[in-house]
Amino acid sequence: MSDVSIVIPNYNGMSYLEACLRSVSGQTGVSAEIIVVDNGSSDGSRKYIQEHFPQCTLVCLDKNYGFCRAVNEGIRRAESPYVILLNNDTEARPDFAKHLLGAIRKDGRRFSCAAKMLQYHNRDLLDNAGDYYCALGWGITRGRGRPSAKYSRGCRIFSSCAGAAIYQKELLEKLGGFDDAHFTYLEDMDLSYRAMIHGYYHWYEPKAEVFHIGSATSGSRYNHFKVLHSAGNNVYLIYKNMPFLQMLLNAPLLIAGFSVKYLFFMKKGMGKDYRKGLLRGIRLCRDHPEKKVRFCMGHACNYVKIQMELWKNILLLVRM
Repeated sequence: MSDVSIVIPNYNGMSYLEACLRSVSGQTGVSAEIIVVDNGSSDGSRKYIQEHFPQCTLVCLDKNYGFCRAVNEGIRRAESPYVILLNNDTEARPDFAKHLLGAIRKDGRRFSCAAKMLQYHNRDLLDNAGDYYCALGWGITRGRGRPSAKYSRGCRIFSSCAGAAIYQKELLEKLGGFDDAHFTYLEDMDLSYRAMIHGYYHWYEPKAEVFHIGSATSGSRYNHFKVLHSAGNNVYLIYKNMPFLQMLLNAPLLIAGFSVKYLFFMKKGMGKDYRKGLLRGIRLCRDHPEKKVRFCMGHACNYVKIQMELWKNILLLVRM
């Protein structure tokens, strides 16, 4: 059995695959099983992987089911107790997997550990050093665009970015994995939130470095597809993870947060997409009531801790 399984979702990522797969094939200090899950690519990705990287396990889906379905398929096939999820538009350092594996093994309550994601074309600057969520209903990317040297210490984070993170497979299965209803965006925040409700936490491991191009599949940082899915998934995330009283408590800040976001996207000419996204989120809540995390008194202390962090994380916006 390998020390770790590396799962890479792919959709028409032909131009990125060579750098990504060469980097994970050359990992040192660990034995790694590499699983590529292809979401119905039409750009020759499958043939390329079969011919140039036969050591990889290739899982072929008949169409694009999105990030969640793809990584869930890979996780199910993983034979190792630890699973690294990695975007196809990345290039990992040779000791990337070793450091992630070492970090998650240090504490059984670590549900996930996030890598230091650096900008592919400006490798001294950060792309992601862990994610946070706040009571405004906003996700916050820690460190984006800042010097890498300022984020050289490990710390607790609210969520690991699933673009480069390691998970305990047993705990992933216990919590039901990634929610396919998300399709893509905020699925990692949702999973991290659920893990915190159950008493686990997430860690940022700066020694595990990976270079990330970013938005390789969707095309840009802000686009119609991303705005639509992010807005809807945010509504769904709140519905799933917050008990009614917690939603009521946060309602004034959530209304303010969603209103500011709407004005922001209005100025970018994407207000209609944002409105459609919110409606999509309401439909997700209506169509998937069984996915809502049921309140349990045994987790009451965890809910309080999460709420305190949701308020505290608003202060991160002031420092950005």
